Order: sequence, then C-alpha cells, then structure tokens
Amino acid sequence: MHNTKPMKNFGDFDEAATYILQLLSKQIGINSLFIAKNDGQINNILKVHNTNKKLVEEGSSMPLIQSYCSLSINHGASPLIIDDVSKNELTRSMEITKNYGQGTFVGVPVYYSDNTIYGTICGLDDQYHKLSEEDLYTFEVMSTLLTYVLELEKANQQIQTLTAPIVPITKGVAIVPVIGEITAARAEVIIKHILEKCSNEHMDYLIIDVSGIVQINTVVGEYLLKLVGILKIIGVTPVITGIQPFMALKVPHFAAALKDVLIEANLEAALKKLGFVLIKECKEKPDFR
Repeated sequence: MHNTKPMKNFGDFDEAATYILQLLSKQIGINSLFIAKNDGQINNILKVHNTNKKLVEEGSSMPLIQSYCSLSINHGASPLIIDDVSKNELTRSMEITKNYGQGTFVGVPVYYSDNTIYGTICGLDDQYHKLSEEDLYTFEVMSTLLTYVLELEKANQQIQTLTAPIVPITKGVAIVPVIGEITAARAEVIIKHILEKCSNEHMDYLIIDVSGIVQINTVVGEYLLKLVGILKIIGVTPVITGIQPFMALKVPHFAAALKDVLIEANLEAALKKLGFVLIKECKEKPDFR
C-alpha cells in the first residue's frame, strides 16, 4: 500500500508563491528566486527566496524597463536564460548589471487567463549556474500554476464579494447584508469592496445588516469595528442592524465599542430612523361581478 502525500492547500496567492519558490529552490539550486508583478511601468518584487546571498530584496521596486523582468516579458512565454548578464548583449549595458556583476538570470512571464501579463517568475545567481531542460520546463510549469492560483483567488474574491452585495436604497443610502460564516480573509475582502463602493457612489449612510452572520469570533468582531471606524473617517455614517445575542456573548466588547454607532433591530427601523418609511402597496382585485 502506497503512502499518498496529502495535496497542498493554499490559503491565498501569497502562500502559493512562497511554496513555489521554496520548491524551485530545492530542485534547481539557483541562489535567488523571486516573483514580480508589474503594471506596465513599475516592477514590484512581491516574493523572494534567497539561499546564500541576498541578491534580491522582497518589497523592492524599479522601473520595469530597467529590470531583467522586462526582457523576460519581451522574450515571450518560453523561458529566457542568460548565462552571464555581464557578457550578454541584452544585459551587459544595463544599470542593474553593475550591481550584480556577472551571473545567470532566468525568467518566465506569468499570465492571467486572458493572456494579459501579471508579472514574472525569475531566478538569479551571481555565479554561472547551469540550467537543464528539465529546470526550464519546471519554471514553465510553475508559471502556469501561478496563473491557476491567480484565477482561483480572483474567483474566490468575487464569490466572497457577492455574499456581501451593496444594495442602493436611494441616493446616498445603501444596505449591505452580510451573510454566512465570516473568516478574517473574507472580512478583508468585504471591507475593501465596501470602501470602494462607498467612495465611488458617494454614500452618506450605509446600513450594515449582520442578521445573516452564522458565526463570529474576536478577530471578525475587530474587522467589523474596523469597517465602522473607516466609514466614519471617510464621511459615511454606518448604521448596524440585526445584531444577535450570540454576537455579544462571543465578542464581549463588541456592543460597548459600538456605543456611538446607530444600531437598530432591523432594516425597517433603520430606514425609519433615517427618515424613510416602507409603504406596502396594496392593489384590490378587480370586481368582475
């Protein structure tokens, strides 16, 4: 009977990127491996794995045109390999080469599913590093894997956003029903989505209905309080509806922290407080007698 290694599950793109670089490092052995994202102008180094020397710094950025990554993108989907950056005609006169001196560079573009460029996955060494055909193939495979992870994360964010849709009530007033189980990751997505919408739609009041939340903990409670605080800062008045007793029990300071926030039992009460009245339209059935 064979022991099957469990499939690796990634929480997000950041976690997948870290794992992929570690895997590449073990297999290929090049000193520095990194994943960069660019917007067509600036190249940002998002994730780095340095083995011996710190050749690449995580979080650094530079104009894309001045980076080796731009050469990889211009080269196309197949891996670009430069045995010695100090001698190759593409790199020897580049400013960045003065910092590294000699050494090997390899890079492969990372695409979104629609074939637009996300960035690159690259390797760099200040010594000559021989790369086999298998090594280059591995780079291509990892680039494809990153594309899948990007699309999965994008789809997941869309799903999480859809479970907290912002519904306009009238000009300047909207409601966001928060439904289901709230995790820290989902809370981050919801907050970002809400703030973008509020800024674009010029909201005055946002009614946050939490009656559909099935589970809450201290971390999630903090995110909700964070959302309320940020809304106030940007000039949007938050109104909370649907707070359940179990929320106060799970997060004891939750209610106390909301003492300066307008809280109502339900949507109808909240709208009434804001000066709106829900009117049920009744139509009598025609009398055909």
